[in-house]
Amino acid sequence: MNGRGIFISFEGIDGAGKSTHIEALAQAFRDRGRIVTCTREPGGTPLAEALRTLALEQAMDPLTEALLMFAARRDHLAQVIEPALARGEVLVCDRFTDATFAYQGGGRGFDVQVLEQLERWVQARADGAVRQPDLTLLFELAPEVAAERLAGARVPDRFESQPLDFFQRVARGYARRAEADPARFARIDASQPREAVWAAVRAAVAAKGFW
Repeated sequence: MNGRGIFISFEGIDGAGKSTHIEALAQAFRDRGRIVTCTREPGGTPLAEALRTLALEQAMDPLTEALLMFAARRDHLAQVIEPALARGEVLVCDRFTDATFAYQGGGRGFDVQVLEQLERWVQARADGAVRQPDLTLLFELAPEVAAERLAGARVPDRFESQPLDFFQRVARGYARRAEADPARFARIDASQPREAVWAAVRAAVAAKGFW
């Protein structure tokens, strides 16, 4: 039986291992009778996927990059996220706005106040609040370890090919977001064995009363 809509996001630097657990969590909810929508950012709709391709492949300045991310997010919210939550589904998203603050704000050094204004505009709900996930699972891993995991795994995109210090700034950007909203974030030690990480994910979801 469906209950209220639940919005869970997975965050972390490239190579932190979050993708391994996204489908496992979705299946755990399905096993409990919930309808689950899995999606990602940037992406999740035809328009947002096209914008994702531009962002990952084309060189651009930081403001253009940030605007593309929020344009993709607006379409994603309108077409996928809000309708799924209104239907009472569980929505599991591979990255959301925290990634923009980490990558564009932290990694690129873009003006966080501009990102905050875009966040308020793009994620405004009908009740005047700003749409955020109910739970954000932040996979934390030393950037040098993440780089080792990614090495040779696939051809890197424009973000994955950035130098180590970029990912160190991204990690600090994520940490600032988590420190600013500790009730929403569950910080997962992604250096643990996979079974231990999965146990931490399940515990974080249970602590929120989602099952």
